[in-house]
Amino acid sequence: MGKKTARGPKFVSYFWPVIEVLKMLGGSARPSEVREQLVRSLGISEEAQEDTLPSGFPRLDNQIAWARFYLANAGIIDSSARGVWTLTERGRALSHMTHEEAIELFKAVHKGFQADRKRGRQGVVEEGDVVPPQDAELSTTENYRQQLLDILRALPPSGFERFCQRVLRESGFQEVTVTGRSGDGGIDGLGILQVSPLVSFKVLFQCKRYTGPVTPSQVRDFRGAMQGRADKGIIVTTGSFTSESKREAVRDGVPPIELVDGEKLLTMIEQLELGLSSVRSFKVDEAFFDQFRS
Repeated sequence: MGKKTARGPKFVSYFWPVIEVLKMLGGSARPSEVREQLVRSLGISEEAQEDTLPSGFPRLDNQIAWARFYLANAGIIDSSARGVWTLTERGRALSHMTHEEAIELFKAVHKGFQADRKRGRQGVVEEGDVVPPQDAELSTTENYRQQLLDILRALPPSGFERFCQRVLRESGFQEVTVTGRSGDGGIDGLGILQVSPLVSFKVLFQCKRYTGPVTPSQVRDFRGAMQGRADKGIIVTTGSFTSESKREAVRDGVPPIELVDGEKLLTMIEQLELGLSSVRSFKVDEAFFDQFRS
């Protein structure tokens, strides 16, 4: 009789791979770095990367985010205010984790959710169409990133193009113009990047209000539209790019295309402080006071 396979939600299978990737990357990494290394290490196909939930959110990203969420609540990954995933001392000390151990970790954390939050629903949480807190934002003060993405994705096409125009202007581009013309091969606007008093580049950009990934064919189509018209291109999306899309963007022998995904766009917005008001907050560190309790 064959060995019975441990059951559980799909994202549990990413617990140990995420830990391994963070170890490989020196103990900490940006979410996009973790994702790309997981794709390479696990040989995740382009088709799987393009698969989305009914909401349009990439299924792979959803499962990785759920894995990170549970690992953070288990004290294996640190909760960073800068969106960096970092192994804690406990995480660094782990040398292996079987699937059965991952299931037990999941159950322990989930049991805590049921007790602390009184969810009233027994059983296993499935990733389904529910998106967990993105990146490292487990605290309410960091949930503004998801709120920002929701706002940007709800903008009309012309409004998102004007927003991208503003971001590029604030980032140092000059003469940024939104074309607003249909049938222009996906070109939404153009601008001039003045590198020095003697060197400048004409740049064409494309704006995509996506929840899912931008495909390699879309990158190629954009390059075809900009051929002979500009030195460089930029695709800005509220979604993501597959690994093949990223390789296509920097393929040898063709004009390079800069890719700005949702995470990078949010980082730019934070750096430029566009539509954000800085708020200082504190969280009580209960463990700090343990030394004074006896």
